[in-house]
Amino acid sequence: MKKKQIYTLLLLSLSLLTAQAGEKKLSREEAQRAKTALVEQWKADMRDELRSDYRDFIIRHDTLRMPVWKLIYGNVPMGERSMFISMHGGGGTYHWVNDQQWDNQKHLYRPQEGLYVAPRAPWDEWNMWFKPGIDELFRRLITMAVAFEGVNPDKVYLTGYSAGGDGTWRMAPRMADSWAAASMMAGHPGDVSLLNLRNLPFMIWVGELDSAYNRNTLDVQRGLELDELQKADPKGYVHETHVMQGMGHWMMRADTAAIAWMTQYQRDPYPTRIVWRQDNDVLRNDFYWLHVSNLEIGAGKTIIVHNEGNRIYIDHSDCREITFLLNDVTMNLDRPISVYYNGYMICCERVSRQLSTLRETLYERGDPAYAAPAKLTVRLP
Repeated sequence: MKKKQIYTLLLLSLSLLTAQAGEKKLSREEAQRAKTALVEQWKADMRDELRSDYRDFIIRHDTLRMPVWKLIYGNVPMGERSMFISMHGGGGTYHWVNDQQWDNQKHLYRPQEGLYVAPRAPWDEWNMWFKPGIDELFRRLITMAVAFEGVNPDKVYLTGYSAGGDGTWRMAPRMADSWAAASMMAGHPGDVSLLNLRNLPFMIWVGELDSAYNRNTLDVQRGLELDELQKADPKGYVHETHVMQGMGHWMMRADTAAIAWMTQYQRDPYPTRIVWRQDNDVLRNDFYWLHVSNLEIGAGKTIIVHNEGNRIYIDHSDCREITFLLNDVTMNLDRPISVYYNGYMICCERVSRQLSTLRETLYERGDPAYAAPAKLTVRLP
């Protein structure tokens, strides 16, 4: 019997068992088995959905197309491979110039192990790596790599040079819950907020003499900003700032050291403290184990939460309603979950693990890490 058929039968048997139970409650062990089966089914579904993208190695979303060049380094078991997304420079210039920069990016970095991908930006514009739409292209690229190439979704790294560095400044915080670490090379930070980098190790590389658009001074300022954030929150905002003395925009490949630095880290999908500030251009419903509805999202809205076991503390929220995707890693879902706001307990409930919740969160998020067995929604007084 094929593996896909085995997992389908396992899911069917779990569905029948939970249906007979009425409320579809799962034990911790049943939820883990169900998640394993669901993830394999999800991968099979994604292979069906993305087969033409994988064949051509062109990521498609709506009218957008993003060609991708790939090379695999090392030999690791399926499911444990790293992935490096490396964004090229160029920007608002001729199409052939960006193609030239893309060719350069293909061999700029060489990891010891992993799937190294150099995508070609869908646009030839200065903000080509953080325009609306790039988020979904990156998500589909990661999904394809997980489904076809055996990539571990907790070992996905982001980097980029020049205009690709601009993209790293923006996309690292905007999709911080997707990356294991990120490194920015010779880019311009613009007006990006760094608050979302709380759980994402981040590197800054810039030439001392890279004065075009004030990259050198602005990158140094952002490094100092991260210093202050880490000083106020010592367990977060892991970062390093490297200003290459005597160098301009080209850093003579000194920045290649970032690849080994990033691979020290793996993503933690369930950090015990989350700082989430909505981007000004692209709004999201989910960030790590938090979810808000379309009615709640808005540019600049911020939520700060932390949990101590089964106690969740809302330290700040610009949203009135929040849904928590609960897990068996940092919590004990067999005991009540309590939520505190402004010093008061506003909720204390027992939750149940449900197959439908696992399936719903897996397919909505498109990320096995966020397939949650239970969730809890609270409305702030």
